[in-house]
Amino acid sequence: MRIYWKRTLTAATLFFTFVFAYLTISHDNSKPDEVQLLARATVLQQWNSARSQQVFQDLQNDSVPFNVTYRFLAGSTTQTRKFLTVGLCSIKRKRGTYLLDTLQSIFSQSSEEELRDMVVVVFLADFDTDWNERTARDISDLLPVPVLRGQLLVIHAPQSYYPPLEGLKRNFKDSPARVHFRSKQNVDYAFILGFSAKLSTYYIMLEDDVTCAKNFFTAIRKFILSLGQSYWVTLEFSKLGYIGKLYHSKDLPQLAKFLFLFYQEMPCDWLLNHFNKLLTQKDVIRSNPSLFQHAGLYSSFGGTLNRLKDDEFEEDPGGVADNPPASVLTDITQFNEYTPDKAYGNRAGYFWGKSPAAGNHFTVVLRKPAVFTRLVIATGSKDGKKDILKSAEVAVGRDRVETPQGPACSRYFNLGHLVKGRFDAKNIQEEIGSSLSCLRIKVTNTQQEWVIIQKINIWIKDKN
Repeated sequence: MRIYWKRTLTAATLFFTFVFAYLTISHDNSKPDEVQLLARATVLQQWNSARSQQVFQDLQNDSVPFNVTYRFLAGSTTQTRKFLTVGLCSIKRKRGTYLLDTLQSIFSQSSEEELRDMVVVVFLADFDTDWNERTARDISDLLPVPVLRGQLLVIHAPQSYYPPLEGLKRNFKDSPARVHFRSKQNVDYAFILGFSAKLSTYYIMLEDDVTCAKNFFTAIRKFILSLGQSYWVTLEFSKLGYIGKLYHSKDLPQLAKFLFLFYQEMPCDWLLNHFNKLLTQKDVIRSNPSLFQHAGLYSSFGGTLNRLKDDEFEEDPGGVADNPPASVLTDITQFNEYTPDKAYGNRAGYFWGKSPAAGNHFTVVLRKPAVFTRLVIATGSKDGKKDILKSAEVAVGRDRVETPQGPACSRYFNLGHLVKGRFDAKNIQEEIGSSLSCLRIKVTNTQQEWVIIQKINIWIKDKN
């Protein structure tokens, strides 16, 4: 049997380096400076090691139309598949730098429990290798523990793997500089998607100049669970650009291929819209509130001023509701596309109905019974001045049944009435003592004014 001593020695050195790193950071009495120095030493070793260019080739999916040897600048993958990969690309900017602040926000806004099921991938996409090396060291100095734990990976792909970026189509009358920028950006995204395809169950794309909501990971998990078995391609956790767009990791090879093949045609967020349609997702599925906010002042393209903000972002959204999968029914006549399901859960949008009459109902029927711990109902416009449901009683129900009008419950328990169009109740199960399947809002007085149901949120007891 032939033994490749050089390759074996390199791999063994990396292995023992990370074993030592793990033992170091596993003890509370380790000094931060020592951890930082160890992380920096690891970065230097990876930067100079040919092995770092080989070890991650097996992460590539065979269906991705490019054969890229990623250079691994910091961190190390673990064998455990995570729940979520957070990916972001970064280049050297002419004005302003926000990458370190963004990474600090990701990790500071996440709990230790959340971080155990998450990995952050930073793709340094600049062709200036000196800048990449400095930035990798800065990241390692700022966040040495996540680097050593494999929670933070920094990668790069050499310029030789990129398709032509000059002399491209000038669609939409863009300048050559603009075409170069957006075309390269599409390839950057394709490369990071290809790398990340096997790291986790879900993948979310950020930009390198954002701030994050507190416990955004938990909010994302709950939002996904609330959709049940519903079909989706992309979930959105920000209104802006390519910030906060989430995918099934199994779809990443297709998306990478799509961005790579059409890289010179249009900006990435436009390509994303076409990708959704091709995979038959017609409507935007967006969380409300947004979980990520654009924080940069200057654009990565030319350093131009960019004050764009997401007006639905909340830095601390509080306890995120569970909103388990459910059917939403009403006999109030809806207006246009303001469907009943838009009022339930954390999805963007609301229900808008015409002049409710006494006896009309708005009912949420869970697919599986659950123990309710809290209910919140909000009606009316955002400013609270119009389209309020003025008179209605709130009840919860059990013993789900099927009726000609749809699912319902055979037995209901009144909880109270809306007050100024709102309702908030806790400790619901104390008097009922069993799992529930329904929440019903029943109109008690006819009103001429139309009604908006902004939000219905349900918190349930964790069976685990």
